[in-house]
Amino acid sequence: MKKFTIPVLALIIISGCQIRHYIDENTKISNQSIKKDEKETNNDHNLDDQKTSKDIAPANEKQSNLKKPDEIKQSNTEIQQKPPSSEKESDIAVNEEPSDSTKKPVEKPVENKDDSIQVVAQPNSIPVLVNKSLSLPENFVPKNLVYLDVPFIFLGKSEKRMMRKEAATALEQLFAGAKEEGVTLLGVSAYRSYQTQKALFERYVSIDGYEKARTYSAIPGTSEHQTGLAIDVTGGNGKCAAEDCFAGTVEAAWLEQNAAEYGFIIRYPKGKDKITGYKYEPWHLRYVGKDVAIDVAAKGITLEEYFNTLPVSN
Repeated sequence: MKKFTIPVLALIIISGCQIRHYIDENTKISNQSIKKDEKETNNDHNLDDQKTSKDIAPANEKQSNLKKPDEIKQSNTEIQQKPPSSEKESDIAVNEEPSDSTKKPVEKPVENKDDSIQVVAQPNSIPVLVNKSLSLPENFVPKNLVYLDVPFIFLGKSEKRMMRKEAATALEQLFAGAKEEGVTLLGVSAYRSYQTQKALFERYVSIDGYEKARTYSAIPGTSEHQTGLAIDVTGGNGKCAAEDCFAGTVEAAWLEQNAAEYGFIIRYPKGKDKITGYKYEPWHLRYVGKDVAIDVAAKGITLEEYFNTLPVSN
C-alpha cells in the first residue's frame, strides 16, 4: 500500500496544477471576451449617439426656423391687409383696354373730325333731329331728367336709367300697355351723356380706327341717347339686348305695331340705313310725341324724311 502512495500523490498534484492552469487560462480568455464585448458595446453606443445627434441637429435647426405665435399672427395680419389679387384683377376687367397688338392711337379731337357736322339750333325740342350730320351742343344736358320706373336688364342706379320726364312717362305707359297684352319688355340703355359717348367712341377708335368706328358708333354729340328721348329695349328674357337677333321676336313685332300710339318711333327702320346712317335697329325707340310718331309710322318714313332733310352720309 505504501508503495503506491507517493506516485499517486505526485500524480494528483500534477493534475491539480494543470487544472488550475486551465481554469486560469479560461478565466483570462473569458475576461478578454467580456472586455471586447464591452468595447464593442461602447462603440455601438457611440455610433448611436452620433447618429442621434445628427438627427437632432436638423430638427433643432427646423425648429429654430419656425415662427413664434406672435410672428405668425403678425404675418397673417399683413396678408389680410393686402387686397386679394382677384379684386385687383376685377378692377382691371372693369377698365379693360385693348391689347397693344390691337390698340391704335386715338385720333383726337374726334368730335371735330367731320367738318360737315352742324349743331342743331333747338336741342330741347321734343322732335329734334340728331344724326351723323346734326349734332347737339357739346355741353348740352337735357333738363328734367328722371329715373324710369320700368325694369332694366341690370340693377342699381345709372344714367342709363334716365329719360326726360315727358319721354319717361310715355315709356312707362308703353311698358304697361305691352304687359297687358302679354308682352314683357326690359330697358337696356336710355340717357347717355356727352362724356360717356366720347369715352365709348374713343375706345372704339382705338380698336378699329376712326372710319370704321363711326359706322357703328355715334360721334360725341351726335348720339340720340344724349337727347334724353331715346332708349334701347329688349324682351323679358333679357336675351338679344341691342343685337340683331331681337328682330323677328314677339316684342319687336309688338313695338313696330304699337310704339307710335305712345309717341315713339323705331328710329332706324329696316332698309333705311342710307338715309339714317345706321342699320336696322328694332330695339332703338325714340320719343317724338304722338302726332309726329303716328305720322311717321303711317307713312313708313324716317325722321329725316319727315323733316325733308338730306340723307345722312355713312
